[in-house]
Amino acid sequence: MLKAIKSNFSKFQRGEDGALLIFGLVLFVLMLMMGGFAVDLMRYENTRTNLQNTLDRSVLAAASITNTQSPQAVVRDYMQKAGLADQLAKVTVTEAMNSRAVRAVGVAPTNPIFLHMLGIDKFDAKGRSQAKQSITNIEIVLVLDVSGSMGSNNKINNLKTAASEFVDTVLANDVNNRVSISIVPYNAQVNTGSDLANAFYVTNPNGVVDGNGIATSTCFEPTRASFNTSLAISRNLPLSMSAYADYQYASSYVNSYVDPASTSFAVPKFNGGSPPYCRQNANNIVRLPNNNATVLKAQINALEAQGNTSITLGMKWGATMLDPSMRPAYAGYMASGRMPASLQDRPFDYGDRQAMKFVILMTDGEHVAHTRIVDAFKYGPSGIFKSPNDGQYSVYIPVGTPLRPAAAGSNEFYVPQTGTWQATPWNAGIQLGWQDVWKTLKTRYVAWQFHARPFGTSDANRTTLFNNRMNAMVQTYASAADMDASLNQTCDFVKAQGVIVYGIAFEAPAVGQTAIRNCSTDPAGGSHYFAADGLQIATAFQTIAANMSMLKLTQ
Repeated sequence: MLKAIKSNFSKFQRGEDGALLIFGLVLFVLMLMMGGFAVDLMRYENTRTNLQNTLDRSVLAAASITNTQSPQAVVRDYMQKAGLADQLAKVTVTEAMNSRAVRAVGVAPTNPIFLHMLGIDKFDAKGRSQAKQSITNIEIVLVLDVSGSMGSNNKINNLKTAASEFVDTVLANDVNNRVSISIVPYNAQVNTGSDLANAFYVTNPNGVVDGNGIATSTCFEPTRASFNTSLAISRNLPLSMSAYADYQYASSYVNSYVDPASTSFAVPKFNGGSPPYCRQNANNIVRLPNNNATVLKAQINALEAQGNTSITLGMKWGATMLDPSMRPAYAGYMASGRMPASLQDRPFDYGDRQAMKFVILMTDGEHVAHTRIVDAFKYGPSGIFKSPNDGQYSVYIPVGTPLRPAAAGSNEFYVPQTGTWQATPWNAGIQLGWQDVWKTLKTRYVAWQFHARPFGTSDANRTTLFNNRMNAMVQTYASAADMDASLNQTCDFVKAQGVIVYGIAFEAPAVGQTAIRNCSTDPAGGSHYFAADGLQIATAFQTIAANMSMLKLTQ
């Protein structure tokens, strides 16, 4: 019995039957574990990749120049829409004057199925992403309302303080001369100044002179069509200057002669209460791009409040100052020392990834239709003669002129001071150009004394003739509705090119507020629009300066 047991045990020791089954079971278990681990790893990698891709997209969008929301909100929105809102762990935003960096971290649990066999109960997928965008060049244009209403309620002084503080803030950290600021003051007109005027194709360069005969008032009248067809005012198309003339009403229209120097009709040299929109001094001229805070603040503090309001004309010139078509002119200004040499290559191309363009548009009013001298009466022979001997006038009214009185006979020169006709100009008179006429005579004096009195046989006739002559010489440049429409067109043009527009309605009426808001970037959200009263204008400018520090980026 014992021997049999021993024999069987020996056979058991030597037997190999069933060994492969055991080995196979071991391999099966190992393969099952490895396959399970692979499943867990695949689930982990899929979760991590989805998390990482979403983080990458979100930080790029958050740092984008086109982003008007907070960077944190943009990242959260991307994660929310991807169904990963609960996986966002942290968003960090670092902003400087010329850069923005957004960093986001996410953690996604994968809840392993098989890794528990190894004691791994937690296997989180982690992702992090960072995007940084920066710029090197910034162009800013301040388009500022200097109409007559700015002279009330201390508004012009509040504007000067606010704009000066803005200049200090924006230029404070510009150690590399990357920021430039232009100033475009406007009322019913924009006075370009002689430097800027010389860069354009002027059709009547001698047609605008001040009361002393000096051509220093350089206001232009772009064609109405140009507002709807182009972003900037063309330097190659003919551009007519405004006539420097006094349109103010005289106090009376008597049938007898009135000396042009009388109180009723005298031209006040525009130093009194009703100066023209285009001033003959340099206080309100357009200022070329500069980065010297002292110079810019002096220019701002020199501004004067006079005239009506043409927001659209101010915005058109503001857009022109940022347009790349001005680059050759700016190069010339720098070569002659009229612009800092550090501002070379400006204005930069639209879409330049290393530059940004800003407009700050401010008004305290709304569009007011204003009159202008039509081109035919701006320059050229006037038919008005002035004696170099006694300063008296005569006017040429040739035979055949409608309504010419029979008493004139063959005489073709009417003498207002005597009410008579003669064959030659009074006292060796010399014909004046229209620009010389407007130096000393009001439009209404010319219409009444030189055109209504010679023809009129009754008060009614004289009034009709006067009105006809005034309507021929002086016409409305644009209606308020047309000006609103052209402003919208210019604003749409510049915003389509990536220019960021901030709008400030400074104690403005409802219509003006709407115009400024519609012009600003993001008019629906109102993120770039400010309604300010009194000292609040300083807060508006400072907020814009702070926003620029966050938005001055390029892709």
